[in-house]
Amino acid sequence: MIAFELAVQDAPGLRIATRSGVDRVELCSALALGGVTPSFALIEAAVSTPEAPPAHVLVRPRTGDFDYSPDEVALIVRDVEHAVAAGAAGVVIGGVRAGRLDEALVERVVEAAGGASVTFHRAFDLLAEPEKAIEALHALGVRRVLTAGGPTTVGDDLPALARLVAAADGRLEIMPLVRLGVAAVHASAKHTVPDAAALTLGTAAQGQSGRETTDEHEVARMLAALRAAGARP
Repeated sequence: MIAFELAVQDAPGLRIATRSGVDRVELCSALALGGVTPSFALIEAAVSTPEAPPAHVLVRPRTGDFDYSPDEVALIVRDVEHAVAAGAAGVVIGGVRAGRLDEALVERVVEAAGGASVTFHRAFDLLAEPEKAIEALHALGVRRVLTAGGPTTVGDDLPALARLVAAADGRLEIMPLVRLGVAAVHASAKHTVPDAAALTLGTAAQGQSGRETTDEHEVARMLAALRAAGARP
């Protein structure tokens, strides 16, 4: 069966994930900005509901690139420790320096995770030698990689994705394309809810007329399609 990981950024999304029966959630905040580390209270909410799917916490201290300063690395490591101590099933991280995998960061995260699952997020698509990075990530103890096959969108470079699936050879889970024989897919399945407030906060919010949250109908549609695809011989 193909696993469905749903990116969730708020309490309503968490409720939808639980009702829908998705296989796991990537817990974050600010999906419109690519996602950043969620609040501790949201992590607690995700892990304290017995019926909720396993929570994998995105640990990203800021928006922008993935070349982190020593102070930012220290924050990442502490957030990983806090998330795992709270009961998260795993964490989602990424680090890139000059087009190469930040192996030192990944090594520290895997150690801090203490056996919890570690996913390398779409920062992977910035790496100059992705197939070599697959080998390095496997050696470091990373369990899955979120990728579109390049710095564009999923489906633009199917041959690259196929090469990554082949390079992983089942040792790492490659997300998200079904047609390439992967074990899991990742989606946010969100829509925009109109906002009656006249006040917008922050420069990124200028011109917005609502807020994004999880779309339950879209989750159900995608989940049904995946279950049907997984059932085919």
